[in-house]
Amino acid sequence: MLGIKKPNDLRVVFMGTPEFAVASLDALVQAGFNVVGVITAPDKPAGRGMQMQQSAVKKYAVEHGLHVMQPEKLKNPDFLQQLRNLHANIQVVVAFRMLPEVVWNMPAMGTINVHSSLLPQYRGAAPINWAVINGETETGVTTFKLKHEIDTGDILLQQSMPIGPNENAGEVHDRMKELGAQLLVKTLLGLLDGSVKEVNQASMAGSNETKHAPKLFTDTCRIDTSKPVHMVHNLVRGLSPFPGAFTTLSGKMLKIISATPLPGPVHEEPGHFVSDGKTHLRLACADGYLEILELQLEGKKRMPVQEFLKGYRI
Repeated sequence: MLGIKKPNDLRVVFMGTPEFAVASLDALVQAGFNVVGVITAPDKPAGRGMQMQQSAVKKYAVEHGLHVMQPEKLKNPDFLQQLRNLHANIQVVVAFRMLPEVVWNMPAMGTINVHSSLLPQYRGAAPINWAVINGETETGVTTFKLKHEIDTGDILLQQSMPIGPNENAGEVHDRMKELGAQLLVKTLLGLLDGSVKEVNQASMAGSNETKHAPKLFTDTCRIDTSKPVHMVHNLVRGLSPFPGAFTTLSGKMLKIISATPLPGPVHEEPGHFVSDGKTHLRLACADGYLEILELQLEGKKRMPVQEFLKGYRI
């Protein structure tokens, strides 16, 4: 493609912000690709002292001597000209904001996105969370070409991975960022040697219902104890370690970080807590109890349930 055969001859612009994206950027660097620019979010004040904090991607880029750009607005004429001046053959997007067409359509080879699901399933902002919340036993990573509608571009490569019955979203995230990094390198090498071909998503949908992965809101995180205990357990897993599924205890928000489902007869109304005051705290659901292992009460730190019970009377 474009007569380019070697990784170090391919001019790549990388766009990403959080830790998830660092694995992919590092994989490109280690594989010898010519990363001519890194686009990431502007520094933001954070913490008690409101000190300016750099994104994880910027920290990595600076440490490795890569050219960093941090535009406030992606349609800014000065930024667009600076981007053109990089003469990129291709752009790579991993965990970044939505791009205007003038940006994603700029390089001759287009823009590739690394998405945390097996598209066309779980298009949207929170694919890892929703796959776990919905009790999926498998998910994966997709590389695809960006186009107008979000997460609908032609697929390049996919790689599946299992989700364990007690695995939470954070654990899936940590495994997936490495898988996504490997798939990205494989995709770019395949584009260079012509072995990777674009596949239209419409041809892959089949008869299965398409599931979506919208942004998480407060109501998403609220535990509904009228539901079966396995569904409540999946919600806890899918929102752990952040933002956390929650209920209330004595009028205060109680986030449940880790738990185990205990199906069986229920002797209390759903939503009631049961405890011996020392070793266990259980939440009654429709068809069983949720055994809470780790929690965080509003205004307190996260802690194991036994530590919590030492200072709190149910």
